[in-house]
Amino acid sequence: SAQVRGLCGTFNGDQRDDFTTPEGDVEPGVAAFANAFRAAGACPALGPAIPHPCHGFPGSRERAEAACAVLMGPAFQ
Repeated sequence: SAQVRGLCGTFNGDQRDDFTTPEGDVEPGVAAFANAFRAAGACPALGPAIPHPCHGFPGSRERAEAACAVLMGPAFQ
């Protein structure tokens, strides 16, 4: 059967494994989990304090809401 994986979690009803990395490890914190998906050199690694993504990238809230609108649509209801 197909499995959901990645930054959106596992979507299996068990929140304990939502921070599973591409290598199959389960990270205890958000920063380590997000850094596991970071492409080397593409962006800086997250530190212990997670900055709000909209503060560093003007216009990102609007782009994110438009891109994620499909998740709120009928396909995922």
